[in-house]
Amino acid sequence: MGHPEKSGESAVRVRGLRKAYGPVEAVRGLDLDIPVGQICALLGPNGAGKTTTVEILEGYRSRDAGEIEVLGCDPSSERARLKPQIGIVFQSTGVEPYLTVRETVTMYASLYPRRRGVEEVIELVGLDDKRDERVVRLSGGQQRRLEMAVALVGDPDLLFLDEPTTGFDPAARREAWEVVRSLAGLGKTIVLTTHYMDEADTLCDRLAIIDHGRIIAAGKPQELKSSIPGGYLLRLRFDKAPEELLGQLRELPGVSEVRSADHVAADIYADRGGPLIAPIVNAAQAAGAEVRDVHIAEPSLETLFLHHTGRSLRD
Repeated sequence: MGHPEKSGESAVRVRGLRKAYGPVEAVRGLDLDIPVGQICALLGPNGAGKTTTVEILEGYRSRDAGEIEVLGCDPSSERARLKPQIGIVFQSTGVEPYLTVRETVTMYASLYPRRRGVEEVIELVGLDDKRDERVVRLSGGQQRRLEMAVALVGDPDLLFLDEPTTGFDPAARREAWEVVRSLAGLGKTIVLTTHYMDEADTLCDRLAIIDHGRIIAAGKPQELKSSIPGGYLLRLRFDKAPEELLGQLRELPGVSEVRSADHVAADIYADRGGPLIAPIVNAAQAAGAEVRDVHIAEPSLETLFLHHTGRSLRD
């Protein structure tokens, strides 16, 4: 992380992007800026519009409205000019299973007018000890590394990684992250879609949180987490939460916001967590209510999503 921006230059610039499938609006007036040389995540639940947005940026899907520049090109009308400058790692790929790693990368290298060395790319993604192994014998994580090698061999300026670690175990995910960091170290701009909060938080210089086809928050991960009112989120469940109790909770020291949709559950945003439990229990008893459940979350992208949408990013 921490890759320098190049004099404010944008690798991707989007204004007012819209895309509908019949009556369903998948993308609704989306604006996005991704600086050159940075890792940016589109973070959101499944069905939020992430993949549709990326497919439009890649030139694989048309848009209904909006202005787009990807590396100075309009992907819908200048796809032939844009294609050699981008690399794409799809959620699934059609790599020939009985070719070796070296044969696979060599085959794809032949498709590009400019290219990186085959052996260099294989080493970069950590497959140098598997270069003569057939694809069918690679683990899931190793196959993902190969897909990244295929995307990188054309020496693209911009890489799109669509859910790069879906289905991975924790160890394989960490390995994939190291590959992404290696690619970023080459000065590439990387755009990845993910529904994993830790992935976006760990890897990215910037992120945009998407929900129902709109960006609800965008910026550097730490800045976004710092923007949550109070920072900590206490999710409470009472046997009942009358307005009298909610009013008392709002008056507790350090509490910046209290939300309750059903007068049973309540979300409290505050500048501290555990020390508030005793005052909350006392307030409930004074209002004739009982605390049934408490969950405390530190400042995170999950609490940010909850604050903006009222539901979990994993819902």
